[in-house]
Amino acid sequence: MNLFHIKSTLQGIDRMAEFLKENFVSIGWPGIGDLENVGKDEIQKRLAEVYHYQGQELTERLGEVSLFTHTMQDGDYVLISDSESVYLGDGGDYYYVEQSDTGEDGMCHRRGVTWLNSIPRSELNAAVQELLMDSGTISQFKHPFPMAQLNRWVSIPTETASNLKTGNQDKVDHKTIEEALDILRQAMRSDDVERRERAALAILQYAK
Repeated sequence: MNLFHIKSTLQGIDRMAEFLKENFVSIGWPGIGDLENVGKDEIQKRLAEVYHYQGQELTERLGEVSLFTHTMQDGDYVLISDSESVYLGDGGDYYYVEQSDTGEDGMCHRRGVTWLNSIPRSELNAAVQELLMDSGTISQFKHPFPMAQLNRWVSIPTETASNLKTGNQDKVDHKTIEEALDILRQAMRSDDVERRERAALAILQYAK
């Protein structure tokens, strides 16, 4: 799994509150259309035509858009940050929102996120602090994920955990919990090492 930092300011507007409330992240660049199943050469062509990027600037912008659309995968981790706090989330698949493909909105290229925890910025290690300082709209952690030392914050969101523990029948009934645990047990037998680790972690968090 990989870790990415995404800036919350798009089109000159801080979108942090929307990202957290609506459970998604975006990188901007309206006007280049839906990028699902679109190759890098076509993305480069669209960026050049719409934004008139050339040379090194075109290469850099293509790199950022490709990170979001191609490199990032479902199950990778996402960070967004302000001056004091960093929010850690479990990222989902890319999707395109046509009605947001305007200069005023700009949040048309999106990935869903399940937000896991809020972390005081001061508690992050030097490697993650370096990631947060990167000037790009999106940047990727350069080291293996364990070096981020985020394990203690990778957990079931507080509200969800509370509902599970108290057996809140209005939100999560016992049958649903058992079905979810069965799915996690099956995932622990997967051939995918990362999938097994994530399933085991979720079960341990529930057990707490």
